[in-house]
Amino acid sequence: MSNARPTEGAGEPLTLALQRVPRERVDMSPVTPSALAHASARDVPGIELRAGNRRVRVGEIFDVSGEDTAHVAIRNSCDRLDRLGAGMRFGRMAIHGDTGTHAGAAMAGGVLEIHGNAGAFAASGMAEGFMHLSGNAGDFLGAAIAGDAAGMRGGTVVVDGSAGDRVGDRMRRGMVLIGGDVADCCAARMIAGTIVVRGRAGRRTGVAMRRGTLLVTRVPALPATFADGGPPPRTFLRLLQRHLRNAGGPLAPFAQMTDDIRRFVGDRAYGGLGEILVAQ
Repeated sequence: MSNARPTEGAGEPLTLALQRVPRERVDMSPVTPSALAHASARDVPGIELRAGNRRVRVGEIFDVSGEDTAHVAIRNSCDRLDRLGAGMRFGRMAIHGDTGTHAGAAMAGGVLEIHGNAGAFAASGMAEGFMHLSGNAGDFLGAAIAGDAAGMRGGTVVVDGSAGDRVGDRMRRGMVLIGGDVADCCAARMIAGTIVVRGRAGRRTGVAMRRGTLLVTRVPALPATFADGGPPPRTFLRLLQRHLRNAGGPLAPFAQMTDDIRRFVGDRAYGGLGEILVAQ
């Protein structure tokens, strides 16, 4: 069997339009471009999905059209559709509506666009790729799931809205950019990587942080175990600013945050050398 990837632009995107809100939560991971790499569009209605404690076929809950399996669109999406884009290695997915939990979990490549809100654990275990969320993200964005030593391991996530608790919990690598606010414990237990928040951070920001960088506009009060870190890292900030500006698109608005910075280092209670950069 060939391992060649399908070529994008082979026709109209494969489109799955949800007929009605399902009674059970549905695992959508079997319909990523990489999962469909060796399937034809006519095979898709017969693919089985786990729905609660039973299985349903794609054609039982979706109207299926189009033929380009490297470009998948989900329409009328809702928060009962879990694991959209999970395990995706290449291609493009566009989700029109909200998603359930674990959207983009363990992504290893490709582009995932969510035109709505995402549930908990979006981008958990993500290694490569790009996710753009036009709405809000739930708790544990880019964080580790139970039993995993680390959360997000690479790639880029952009959230136009706000995010819930524990963004980047145990994050090891990658970049998360959030246009709004974040709730409590952002960057908690963070191992490495970069988180940029244009809005306000909640309580216990950076608790148990080991390494990595959090750049935030406002934070109510840092833990007492964070110390003044002296002059900000200008070389890093210039590189970050250049990267954001050159990337353009949804990343460009974050570049202006790198001008006037105060630096704190911690969490010293855990021997941490992470840094929280507060934009003035």
